[in-house]
Amino acid sequence: MSSTKRNYLYTYASHEDEESLCRLELTALLGVEPPTGLPILRSPVLIDPSRSPFIRERIEPVCEGDTLEELIAQASRISLGDGVTFKVLFVKKNDLAPGSKIEFEEQRRMERAVGAVIRGRADVHRPDRVFGLVAYERRWYLGPYADNQAVWLKHAKKPREYSIALPARVARAVANIAVPNPDGIKAIDPCCGIGTVLVEARSMGIDIVGRDINPLAAQGARENLVHFGLSGEVSAGAIEDVRSTYDVAIVDLPYNHVTRISEDVERAILQETRRIARRAVIISHRKIEEELAELGFAVESRCESRKGASFVRHIAVCR
Repeated sequence: MSSTKRNYLYTYASHEDEESLCRLELTALLGVEPPTGLPILRSPVLIDPSRSPFIRERIEPVCEGDTLEELIAQASRISLGDGVTFKVLFVKKNDLAPGSKIEFEEQRRMERAVGAVIRGRADVHRPDRVFGLVAYERRWYLGPYADNQAVWLKHAKKPREYSIALPARVARAVANIAVPNPDGIKAIDPCCGIGTVLVEARSMGIDIVGRDINPLAAQGARENLVHFGLSGEVSAGAIEDVRSTYDVAIVDLPYNHVTRISEDVERAILQETRRIARRAVIISHRKIEEELAELGFAVESRCESRKGASFVRHIAVCR
């Protein structure tokens, strides 16, 4: 991830059960809070759309105009060189008012009009370059286009699974909230279970180690990492025995519908988390802000991820 003076446009979407999770993740990754009710935002931060389970597309504007005609005049200056193929794609997620919706045939006409002035060879099937055409804040923008490859979907089916493990999508978002910029950050998941967070974090280049008090869970996490061609340290042992310190900890407090850890054990895990990490993202099945405050944590932000009508994961970002 890098910051530049250029502004990038990102489209995004989420289910209502994960709306607050989506908003917190995008704010962490892109440095701006998503506007309410709009599927598109502008950010100075450049990231791969596949980092996020919620980002759909990224457009890097190189041309813009109040009208399509103004944009086409600028697009005529684009020269791709001999043999380079391209296509223009109308981005359907935009901030056009409902009454201004552009129908399919008009979208294709606009794509052709813009493509006709770009110096290069058009190829709608296997282009070397894709340019996104999008409406945003009453202006038209055109620029290199990238879409989300849904990497996390490939991690949804693991050789070692656990019924209450975080969904891969939620784990990926939590890892991004904890470590939006991996450069120089050391992270730990001290209650890693079968490694759902580890898989997502390691696949994004985050330097994270895993640990679990259950040796079978730790072994399962190792097997899952290897299955996806990922490396990473996973040890078996209690959080109390951790001697290193980390920039951030991701803690999914152990819980299932049959056996719940006691409040004393939960409190001990939180106390140790505060000892070993400067920041923490803590996931729990109930609101624990009061307990966190009593232990000296300052809650910076929070969100929820729902599963059905009754189960809610509460996610708190703490210092």
